[in-house]
Amino acid sequence: MRASYLIKQGEVMVQTVDVPQLDADQVLVQVASVGVCGSDVHYYQHGKIGPYIVDHPLILGHELSGTITAVGKDVDPARIGSRVAVEPQRPCRVCTQCKAGRYNLCPDIEFYATPPIQGGFCEFVTIQSDFAYDIPENVSFDAAALIEPLSVGIWAAQRAEIKVGSRVLIAGAGPIGLIMAQVARAFGASEVYITDINEERRAFALKHGATVGLDPRTDKVEGLEVDAFIDASGVAGAVVQGIKAVGPAGRVLLVGMGNDDVTLPVSYIQNKEIWVSGVFRYANTWPTGIDLVASGKVDLDILVTHTFGLDEVEAALNAGKLPGALKAIVNPGH
Repeated sequence: MRASYLIKQGEVMVQTVDVPQLDADQVLVQVASVGVCGSDVHYYQHGKIGPYIVDHPLILGHELSGTITAVGKDVDPARIGSRVAVEPQRPCRVCTQCKAGRYNLCPDIEFYATPPIQGGFCEFVTIQSDFAYDIPENVSFDAAALIEPLSVGIWAAQRAEIKVGSRVLIAGAGPIGLIMAQVARAFGASEVYITDINEERRAFALKHGATVGLDPRTDKVEGLEVDAFIDASGVAGAVVQGIKAVGPAGRVLLVGMGNDDVTLPVSYIQNKEIWVSGVFRYANTWPTGIDLVASGKVDLDILVTHTFGLDEVEAALNAGKLPGALKAIVNPGH
């Protein structure tokens, strides 16, 4: 098969390699669509993320969908031909975190495109059968691939306890913020404020989930007394102001990746009994995500602004610089 490798920082090359071999509990997926994530871009630009260093050629891409073409010996052959969305991780299933249902926190988890685990910018991948989820015909392969970032939004909304009548503030109207706005409304939020310095993104958000768009340079959020604040920006100032927008007993979820250390308004958090948590991927979210997309409550196709072939992965990784760019998709079969 053909696969696009990050050889080293700033260098991408397509190579021909063997199709991966199946374990007994796995399926072989012919990859149809792969979303480009900020982490892919970070690896391309810097060659590492935190402790994860690209010291061997790495296939990037972890947001993907495709068609099952073969199965391991313990998997029902009837799965061959199924259109699937792939949850790109393999937890150990036996540690304390896995048994508690928090398999995203498994210390031995293997996650696509996180060194040394290979990702999805290639023609075929393997995944455990139960992490390849059947999708209905009305869900496109592009949308199915983006159920991965949608899962981040679902996990954040669940942890933020967003429900009917909730008032929510989201910082950042990039892909995750825009997904988060749709998820919040799907979960029943009555008011969804979203902040971004980009007027076009604010306007887009108002058409797709958000009820109020705010410019953080001129509009004040402190004192909104929302039930939940989701940071999808990673900007330290946005985090602090967002916390101060939360009412008593409200919830704060930190999704965006920014500085390793941020000074927080601790006295405000204490006096208001605000619950603050990070978000690390997701667990058990794909069925909900597929249902939200299939039912039309969340539209992921609207986020796709650019598509590329496997020979154009480097261009896809640079697509965020293009005017109006939201989400780039790589189609390995094209």
